[in-house]
Amino acid sequence: MQIRLSRYGHSSSEPSPISRLMADFAQDFRDGEDINLGVGYVNEKTIPVAGLVEAMQAVARDGVKYRQAFNYGSPAGSANLVGSIRRFLAQMRIGQLTEAVLARQRLAIGPCGATSILDGLTDVLPAGVVVTSDPLYYIYGNVLERKGFDILAVPEDAEGIELAALDRKLKELGPGAERISFFYVVTVNNPSCTILSNRRRKALLEVATALSRRLNRRVPIFFDLAYELLLHDPEAEPFASVLPDDKLGIAYEIATLSKILAPGLRIGYLLGPDGPFMNAMVEKTSDTGFSAPLFVQEMASYLLDNRIGEQLQAVNAGYREKAVAVREGIKKNLGPWLEEQRGGSAGFYYYLTFRDVETHPGSPFFRFLTRTTGDPAVDGPKNSRKPRVIYIPGEYCVHARGDLAKRGKRQLRLSYGYEEVPGILRALELMREAAQYAQANAGAARPAEVTHASSQAV
Repeated sequence: MQIRLSRYGHSSSEPSPISRLMADFAQDFRDGEDINLGVGYVNEKTIPVAGLVEAMQAVARDGVKYRQAFNYGSPAGSANLVGSIRRFLAQMRIGQLTEAVLARQRLAIGPCGATSILDGLTDVLPAGVVVTSDPLYYIYGNVLERKGFDILAVPEDAEGIELAALDRKLKELGPGAERISFFYVVTVNNPSCTILSNRRRKALLEVATALSRRLNRRVPIFFDLAYELLLHDPEAEPFASVLPDDKLGIAYEIATLSKILAPGLRIGYLLGPDGPFMNAMVEKTSDTGFSAPLFVQEMASYLLDNRIGEQLQAVNAGYREKAVAVREGIKKNLGPWLEEQRGGSAGFYYYLTFRDVETHPGSPFFRFLTRTTGDPAVDGPKNSRKPRVIYIPGEYCVHARGDLAKRGKRQLRLSYGYEEVPGILRALELMREAAQYAQANAGAARPAEVTHASSQAV
């Protein structure tokens, strides 16, 4: 006999392909020998441990400012933290937002980071079609489909979701456009690292506005800003929020402090127009766990008020240094095999497209790096395997029924966030050997010079 499960429960009872991949690799991961370029963790050196200790002590000492910090909190979030985020956004001109614009927006803290806000959308908005990019944020894409949503994955160009492709796909929906639930756009795309240009984000808002008017209901568009605070390329265009341009009240921003402070704080927030939707999201937070842990919110408030300037500078300087070093490593080791390369301007990912070499889990390239070829000369002895490298195959990053399904088999995402530069450079050397092995074992064409088809290519 089995316990009866909901549709979501049934679809969640088996781990997703990416979960299995990371679990299998982590099971016998060898620190200092195996190299994990797949995990999207921040670099440990960017976490301000001393500042976190200082913040905890300050919160514990000041029971007036940080009242009842170790008790339950408001589902809308700590008043201190909400105020600190507002000041931070206005004073640092994040997204070029002003105090006047911010004053018109409601800000609510999620129960457990930005991911919990994304999960909340699936409960308070009706199941239907979600319009997003291709490649897409594969973790959330998997969640959406397990929750009963359908994904309309639109290929990108150098500036983000490609407008002609979006227009074509919306027309192809025909009457099915009635089922569109919301738009979801990651402004520094994970996995592709494509930076959504300011011009394109305004255009997407216009598309959502026009669709809302046609359907005679508000179709919200959510901009996920997870990596916007990690814009470390001095030549990149500063981000500009579309909130000042939103006439219908449909634009929302989802942001996090995980990438600049610490993922363990689990602080994410939602910013946008007030109304029934925001009320529902706050109630969802209450239903999930009353609120995010109040003492953690107060710690984040203290850090934003006292340390954020120096912290932002240090974090971005560190990632910039790594991005440049890894870029050179990619060029040196993989350049001859690459068709396209994106990333290195914001966040901590590179997204690579090979010309002939396939990268999916069944490919010689993947099996070489995971030491599962079955050839002892490649894999090493069973009790002493050669160093392994894990990455995220592009097959997991594109929509399985989308336009890029075939292309995704030649793509991969690598993270330069977690591992240190020497380990990443060593991994790239192993990737070169893997490309050579794949070429020898799959009859691939001779490598040619890499061309850059994206403004994000470096």
